[in-house]
Amino acid sequence: MVTIYDVPPGELVAKLTTRLKEMDSIKPPEWADFVKTGRHVEKAPVQEDWWFTRAASILRKVYIEGPIGTERLAATYGGFADRGSKPNKAVRGSRSIARKCLMQLETNGFVAKDKNRGRIITAKGRGLLDKVAMEIYQESKKR
Repeated sequence: MVTIYDVPPGELVAKLTTRLKEMDSIKPPEWADFVKTGRHVEKAPVQEDWWFTRAASILRKVYIEGPIGTERLAATYGGFADRGSKPNKAVRGSRSIARKCLMQLETNGFVAKDKNRGRIITAKGRGLLDKVAMEIYQESKKR
């Protein structure tokens, strides 16, 4: 059986992004066009579908590292803040973006809350990811 560990992560997230775009319950909030993704960036993302890409990436992270909470996800999507003449410093990304994506994935049944430990992947979420991984694997065999 093919799992997400058998396919390249970039291809998995790209294909999963198209799947998430088809769902009506996963959509960016109205503030998503203007928000920065963390303290370490200067501008908002330029990709139009960045919200779906982030949700797909978060779903993959929950599959691999779960149970995981918003604080660890924010640290994962963080970076280094430019502090002028002082040395750069590692900072977290936006916890609000991680939280909203997790809530949308939770309403679809892909992730669930684990008591006091964060979010875990559900059978429905694991099935979706494995199905997408199988499609990518079959496409790579045809090449």
